Amino acid sequence: MALKKLGHSVLQVAPIGLGTMSLKGGATKQNTEVLRRAVELGVNYFDTADLYERGMNEDMIGQVLAPIRDKVVLATKVGNQWRSDGSAWDWKASKAYILKAVDASLARLNTDYIDLYQLHGGTIEDPIDEIIEAFEQLVEEGKIRYYGLSSIRPNVIRAYAEKSNIVSVMMQYNLLDRRPEVIFPLLREKNISVISRGALTQGLLIDKPVKDYLQLTSGEVGHAQRNVEKLANSLGISKTHLLLAYVLSHPVVEVAAVGVRTSAQLNDLKDVIDRPVVLSENDRVELERGIRRLVYKEHV
Repeated sequence: MALKKLGHSVLQVAPIGLGTMSLKGGATKQNTEVLRRAVELGVNYFDTADLYERGMNEDMIGQVLAPIRDKVVLATKVGNQWRSDGSAWDWKASKAYILKAVDASLARLNTDYIDLYQLHGGTIEDPIDEIIEAFEQLVEEGKIRYYGLSSIRPNVIRAYAEKSNIVSVMMQYNLLDRRPEVIFPLLREKNISVISRGALTQGLLIDKPVKDYLQLTSGEVGHAQRNVEKLANSLGISKTHLLLAYVLSHPVVEVAAVGVRTSAQLNDLKDVIDRPVVLSENDRVELERGIRRLVYKEHV
């Protein structure tokens, strides 16, 4: 895979990344095999969060990838704190919390630095200037190389894009959910990359039974499924390949973070990795034909 620069950073990332939330249960044999196989295939971006399994996911990443730390880009997230009884978590948007939480993530990840530290959510009511100060301090201290945002709220994304040095925004973006395109022009202007999650639409456009999705009816999803099948057959690629090519064909999207649980699922991505497909504008038009464009109704 040809590497791509993430925003205005110097981080070089493969366009297919691994979202590790679905790798549950710690450093099991299966999880270890998935992570090592991903590296063999050319994946170098690994995305986790301190929230996942109360830190166990970070710990697993740290154990397995420590021997090749200098060959991978580690991304994690901060901002949510589990309650002591484990029943739920609370939003902790403060400078003090971020400066404290990073040390725990560094220890679990078995590393001296985090390549990309992302705010895991956020609201426009947060003390945004204070939060930015925390991330900038961590950059100065060498604990993180860059910071970004994980959010689908345009008003929050806009605030950080205008006021901070974020290099990326992780958000759901796929053929059925094109709502983020409202903020894409600003991100492109600021040289901030998008990390797409949910590109495979929960399997609805691949092999899962059709059902409602967000504001779209099952009938509309079925129409989109037919679009995907028709173009995939025309191009001679799988539906998975097409859906990933779709999100990556947008100039502002640099990485599609995909969640897998098994090496077999990862092997299904091998063709995507080995044979990248660049969709033409006509291909995108054909895929989108007849699919209602959704809009954000809140946090605009």
